[in-house]
Amino acid sequence: MIDSCGRRINYMRISITDRCDLRCRYCMPEEGIEKVSMSRILTYEEILRICRAAVKIGITRFKITGGEPLVRKGCTGLVREMKKIAGVEQVTLTTNGQQLSGRIEELKEAGIDGINISMDSLREDRYSYITGGGELRKTLEAIDRSIASGISTRINCLLQKQFNEDETADFAAFAFDKGLDVRFIEIMPVGFGNPDEGLSNDDVLKKLKEKHPELEKDERLHGNGPAVYYRLPGTAGAIGLISAMHHSFCSSCNRIRLTSQGLLKPCLCYEDGIDLRPVLAEQESSEEMIKEALREAVMDKPDGHTFFDRAGVETKLMSQIGG
Repeated sequence: MIDSCGRRINYMRISITDRCDLRCRYCMPEEGIEKVSMSRILTYEEILRICRAAVKIGITRFKITGGEPLVRKGCTGLVREMKKIAGVEQVTLTTNGQQLSGRIEELKEAGIDGINISMDSLREDRYSYITGGGELRKTLEAIDRSIASGISTRINCLLQKQFNEDETADFAAFAFDKGLDVRFIEIMPVGFGNPDEGLSNDDVLKKLKEKHPELEKDERLHGNGPAVYYRLPGTAGAIGLISAMHHSFCSSCNRIRLTSQGLLKPCLCYEDGIDLRPVLAEQESSEEMIKEALREAVMDKPDGHTFFDRAGVETKLMSQIGG
C-alpha cells in the first residue's frame, strides 16, 4: 500500500508482549515496569486476524517483537500460523537471545525467515551491567546455534559514549569472523533512551574506516530495514548503520507498528495511533473493518519524526511499544 507521501508500506512490527527477562538501562528502570494484564494483550488469534487483513492491503512482511517475545508461551506456534497465511512473504523475530538457544530448531521448523539478536557488549561485565543481569554466554551460544541452523542471523548493537564505544572494532571483527551482519543503531529519545549519550553513526563509520580503510559500501539487499551497509572485501559479514537521528530515513520508511495491546502506530516517534481493540471485540466484525483501520494508519503516517525538538514524542518505554 502507498501512503500519502508516496512510500510503499509493506512491513509491520508486531509486539506480542510487554514483558522482558532483562532490564536494559536505556529501555526501562531497573525495578521493571507495571505489567499489563494478559486480558489486555492481543490474543494470537487476534494477531492472525490482523495479519490476514494486512496481507490483503499489501503488508506482507512481519517482525515479531516484545518486550522479549520468547517469554510468551506459544510464540513459535504464532510464527508457524503466520507463515501459513497466503501472501505472507517473510516472518522474522527480534530477541535478546537469553532464551533463544533451546528454541532454534523449533523456530526453524516453524519457518522463521530471520532472527535479530540484541547485544550491546562482547564483554561479560559490561553486558551484565547494561542488561541488568543478563548472561553474555547465553546470547553468544544462541548466535552460534542460529548461524549453524542456517537461519539468517543479525546482531543489533547500541553504542554509547564512554561505555562501549571502544568495542566498535571488536563488533566489526565479530561480524567478519562469524559472517553475519552487525547493525549499529543510534539511540532515540524513546523511553530511557538519551541520544546525547549515544554515538553518532558518522563517528562509528569514521572509527571503522580508521581500522579498516578498505571498507566499502555494500549495495546488496540485507533486509527490510533502513540500515546502510558496509563490507570488508574478502569477508562474508557486513556492518549496518541505522541512523535515525543523524541521517533520517523517514522518506523511505516502509513500516507501521502494532503494540501488544492493539494500538496501530504509524510512526515510532509519536504517541498517536489507532486502537484496534474495539474492532476486534466485535465478533462479527469483518476483515474489511480491520483493513480499513490498517489503511487509515498507513495514510496517517507522518512525513518525518520530531526526535530533535521532542514535539509530541512518544513517552512510553520501548518494551511497551514494541522493540
